[in-house]
Formats: sequence, structure tokens, C-alpha cells
Amino acid sequence: MKIAVFPGSFDPITNAHADVVKRAIPLFDLIVVAIGINSTKQSMFALEKRKAILEDVFANEQEKVSIAHYEGLTVDFCHSIKASYILRGMRSVSDFEFENAIAQSNRSLDPGIETVFLVSSPGYGHISSTIVRDILRNKGDISAFVPQAVLNHLTEA
Repeated sequence: MKIAVFPGSFDPITNAHADVVKRAIPLFDLIVVAIGINSTKQSMFALEKRKAILEDVFANEQEKVSIAHYEGLTVDFCHSIKASYILRGMRSVSDFEFENAIAQSNRSLDPGIETVFLVSSPGYGHISSTIVRDILRNKGDISAFVPQAVLNHLTEA
């Protein structure tokens, strides 16, 4: 079974994130969208809220996409769920430098786990969770940058 982990903070998930997962569905038997817990990072959305949003975003893909969270090394999480692939999206050349360094490190930690990169679709290269959080903090409209599920959860709060 080809299992891929798509790690990230998803604080919040963006249209770019969702696009990568949806495009990768035909490539894998299962994609685990995994919220990495970083104790040094202050999140805007609580873990449970991020999980609920992700479950809503991928509600129609439950056979191929699951949601999880983890602490520690991504390769260790991959071992725990028997994943052989790490899925990552790349928006720009600067993303390549950063993602390449992480992929090389993960490869050194475990040569049996392959990193697969998908380049962002046209129109999504400028979207990041950091930008979305900044727009939110300044009371701007994020509807062009995030899935509807994010907006639905914001109106519940």
C-alpha cells in the first residue's frame, strides 16, 4: 500500500494545500494530512480546530485522505503509520531551497522514505498560511485563499 504523509501546520489550510492533496490522490493509496505540533510555534488556530477544518475540507475523500497529528520527526511519524512517502508542495524557487534541505535530511535519517514534490498550480504560488493569518489579523477577506470549510469554521467562532 502506497501511503504518503503530507505534513504541515495547516494554520489554516489554504487552497494551495488542498490543491496539492487533491492532485496527489491518484498517486497514492492513502494520504495522511498530518498536523505537525511544534511547541516553539504559537498557532492561531487550536489543534482540534485545525483537525476539524481538515476533516471538513476532505470529507468527500475519506477513503483516500485521513487526518492525524504528530510531534517529533516526520520520518518517525511515517514509520508509525507505515508510510513510505512524504508529500510536499512547492510554490517557488525559494521553497525549493528550503524543501530540498528538509528532503535531504529526511533521506539521511531514512533512505526508505521518499519525498515527492508537487509544484503549485497556477494561481496558488503566492498563497501561504502566514499571509492568510496576517490578512485575518488585519480583518481582511481571506475567501480567495482558503477552502470554504475554513470560512465556515470562522463564522462558528
